[in-house]
Amino acid sequence: MSLHSGIPIGAVLSHKGQILGRGHNKRVQEKSAIKHGETDCIENAGRQKADVYQESTLYTTLSPCDMCTGTILLYKIPRVVIGENKNFKGNESLLKERGVEVIVLNDPETIEMMATFITKNPTLWNEDIGEKSL
Repeated sequence: MSLHSGIPIGAVLSHKGQILGRGHNKRVQEKSAIKHGETDCIENAGRQKADVYQESTLYTTLSPCDMCTGTILLYKIPRVVIGENKNFKGNESLLKERGVEVIVLNDPETIEMMATFITKNPTLWNEDIGEKSL
C-alpha cells in the first residue's frame, strides 16, 4: 500500500439492516486531522434523528480510538462490531462502561492486514493514533 492510499481502516453505520453511511480513514488523502474511518462514516451518514443513531450498529475495521469512541458515545450508538483489536486496542472499556455492546471479531485476515500496514508505515501509523514517531 502506498502512502497516497492512506490508512486501511473503514467503517459502516447500519440501521435496521440498511446502510446509512460508509467511511474510510482519509487523513492522508484530505490532509485531515480527524477523518478516521468512524468519523468519516458518521459524516457520510448525514444528519440523522437521535433515535436512528440509538438503534444503529457501527462496524469498524479496528478498535475505536478515543476520538471515535467519543463520537460513538455522543450519538449513543448502542453496538459496535470491531474487526480486530490485536494491533490496536482503543477505548473499548469506556464504551462498555457506558453501556455500548462491543463485539470483537478478531478476524485473522484483518489482524494480518493491519500488522503489515503498521510494520511498513510506522511513522504514518503513529501520527494517526497521536503517538510520537519512533
